[in-house]
Amino acid sequence: MVFTAPEWVPQLPFDIPDSITIAEFMGSDKYGRHPLAKSKNPYTCGLTGKTYTAVEVVRREDWMARAIAKRLGFDSLETDATEWDKVVALFSFNTIDYVPFTHAIHRISAIVTPASAAYSAPELELQLRSSGAKAIFTCIPLLETALTAAKAVGIADENVFILPMPGFDKQVPFSTIDDLVEEGKSLPELKPLNWIKGQGTRQVAYLCYSSGTSGLPKAVMISHYNVIANTLQKTTYDSVGRKVQDIETQVMLGLLPFSHIYGLVPIAHVGTYRGDEIIVLPRFELKSFLAAVQNFRIQQISVVPPILVQMLSKREECAKYDLSSIRFIYTGAAPLGVETVNDLLKMFPNRNIGQGYGMTETATVVVSTSELDILVGSSGSLLPGIKAKVIDFNGNEVFDYDTPGELLVQGPSIVLGYLNNERATAETFVFHSDGRWIKTGDEVVVRKSSKGNDHFVIVDRIKELIKVKGHQVAPAELESHLLAHPLVADCAVIQVPDPRAGELPKAFVVKSLEAAQKSDEDTTKAIHRHVEEHKAKHKWLKGGIEFIETIPKSASGKILRRVLRDHEKQSRKAEGARLAIVEHASWERKSDAESSSEINPERLTPRL
Repeated sequence: MVFTAPEWVPQLPFDIPDSITIAEFMGSDKYGRHPLAKSKNPYTCGLTGKTYTAVEVVRREDWMARAIAKRLGFDSLETDATEWDKVVALFSFNTIDYVPFTHAIHRISAIVTPASAAYSAPELELQLRSSGAKAIFTCIPLLETALTAAKAVGIADENVFILPMPGFDKQVPFSTIDDLVEEGKSLPELKPLNWIKGQGTRQVAYLCYSSGTSGLPKAVMISHYNVIANTLQKTTYDSVGRKVQDIETQVMLGLLPFSHIYGLVPIAHVGTYRGDEIIVLPRFELKSFLAAVQNFRIQQISVVPPILVQMLSKREECAKYDLSSIRFIYTGAAPLGVETVNDLLKMFPNRNIGQGYGMTETATVVVSTSELDILVGSSGSLLPGIKAKVIDFNGNEVFDYDTPGELLVQGPSIVLGYLNNERATAETFVFHSDGRWIKTGDEVVVRKSSKGNDHFVIVDRIKELIKVKGHQVAPAELESHLLAHPLVADCAVIQVPDPRAGELPKAFVVKSLEAAQKSDEDTTKAIHRHVEEHKAKHKWLKGGIEFIETIPKSASGKILRRVLRDHEKQSRKAEGARLAIVEHASWERKSDAESSSEINPERLTPRL
C-alpha cells in the first residue's frame, strides 16, 4: 500500500521552482513567502535582543555575497568553474547571521557545508577535506579548533572569517561578517545567475554530514530544490492549523543547531518563509532558554526530547519564569515517549504537543503532527507531495495497519545522494517500478487517529545510529577509533537508554594481549581517554565499557548488535531486580527500627 497525505492537507499552492537559488526563494515576495515588509524580524538574538528586519537581512545577504566573492576570488574563476570550486565551511554556534550567511553563499552559486559545533579538530578536518572547502567561517569560541583543522587541510588564515557572537568581543586578526557587509556596500552589484530550467534540482546548496542508515558520516548532497520543496510542504501542511487558530505569524525558538537539518530547514527556513520571528540561542542552557521564552513571549518551542525531560526534572526552576506564551511544543530528532507527553501535559495543560519525523536525506520533514489531529505517540501524518511504503522484514509490502516494517519514502525533498559514495547511495536510494525511494532504516507502524487519518509511529531503528541529545553517533565510527587502541582486540558499540540524553554509546570490548598486563580499571580509563581526546563530547562512551570474551558476529562477519542489545536489556533487568530486593530489605530493616521503642540510628539504611 502506498500512503499519502490525509485528505484535509491542501495541495502545494504552485509548482516547486526548479531554477532559482534558496536565497532568491527566501528573499523575494514572488514565491509565496509572507511579504517581507509585513514579516516579523527573521532572527533576533535571545541573549542581547539584537535584530534586523526582513528587508535588512536580505540587503545584508547581498552585501555579504559581494565581499565574499571578491575575498575568495570566486568572482574571477574561469567560466567553466562549478559550485564544487566554491565550497565554504560553516563551523559556528547559532547566531543571527548564520542562515543569512548561507544565503549569501548561494547568491554566488556556491555550496555551504555546515559542521557541528561539537566537532573536535580531527572531525572537522575530515569534513573540510572531504568537502573540498576553500574557506571556513567560524566564531571565537570555536576559533582554536577551526584553525587547527584549517591548517591541516591547507586553508590559509586569510580565508578564515568570524561570525560575531554575544559575549565574545575579543579582538582577533580575522575579518568578521560585519566587516564583509561594510566592504560589500561599496562593491558593484553581482551579476544575475540566470539558471537554466532544472538547475536548482541538480545543484547542491548544502553539503550536510550524516551517518545515513548506518556506517561512517557521509556528505549528503542537498539541492536548492530540496530545501525549497520541504519549506513549501511544511508551510502548506501547517497552514490549516494556523488558519483555524488565526495565527498569521508567531515567535519561534531557534535553539537547535542550525548545522543540524532539523534546525536548518523546519525551523530556520520554514519559520522565516512564513514571516515568523526566530529567537536565536547559541546553545542550550536552561536559565537562558527559560528567560528567552519569558522575555520574547515565544509561542512555539521546537526542541529535542532530552530538553523536555530536563524541564520536567527541573519544574521548580521552570516555575520561576512566565512560560504562558508557549502554545505549541514540537519535538523531533528522536521519539518522544507517551509517558513524557503525559507529564508535559500536566506541566503545560491545554497546550498542543506534536512531533515530526525526517532525515538529513529527506531534507527534512516527511511526517508531522498537525495541531488539529494529534495522536499521542505518533510523529503525525505525511506532508503534501510525500508518498510512503512500509516493507516487512521478508521484503514484502505491508497492506495492513499496525503491521511493523521499514519505512520507505518518496517525494521532492529527497536529496541527490552521498558525495563520492556510490555504494552508500545505491544502498539507501532504491528504484522500484514506481520510482526512486529512500530506505529510512526506521521501523514504523501506521495507525488511524480518532479522526480517521493515517499516522506514523516510529517503533525502532533498524539502522544502527545512536541519538545522543539529538546528535547522531555512528557505532562504526567509534568502533573504528577504538580498534586503533593497542588495548583493544575487538569491539562493538550499541546504544543504551538514558533519561537525560535519550541514548548513550556503550562499548563492548575484547581486550588485547597487551591489556592482560593491566587492570580492568586502568584499561577502562585508557579507552575513555582515547575517545575523549579525539571525539566530540556526545560521542564519549558515557554508557560505559564492558569487557567480553568475543563479539557476536554473523557468518559473514557482521556484528550482531541485537544480541548485545538483548544482553544489555537482560543485565539491566537483573540489576533492577537486585536493587528492588536490596531496597525491600532496607525498608524492612528501617520499619523494624522505627517500630522499636528505642530507635537506633545506625540501623537505618541510607536511601539508595
